[in-house]
Amino acid sequence: MELADRAVGLFLSSISLSIFTYYTFWVIILPFVDSDHFIHKYFLPQDYAILVPVFAGVTLLSLLSVFIGMVMLKSKKKKA
Repeated sequence: MELADRAVGLFLSSISLSIFTYYTFWVIILPFVDSDHFIHKYFLPQDYAILVPVFAGVTLLSLLSVFIGMVMLKSKKKKA
């Protein structure tokens, strides 16, 4: 079981590092590269640099709120 946990941790860490590197390059470095450079075809337009994290944050907060609400309702039913 410990080996599986380490594998999952390594996988999640690599995914997180990849997303962080991609986003950092997209937001910080790419605006200084010429717009006709070939690297621009691998990235979304700059407008999405704000929309994607905002959408992800709103989705995360919504799911977290639903989860907390369900836990509170279940714990209320157990007491009654």
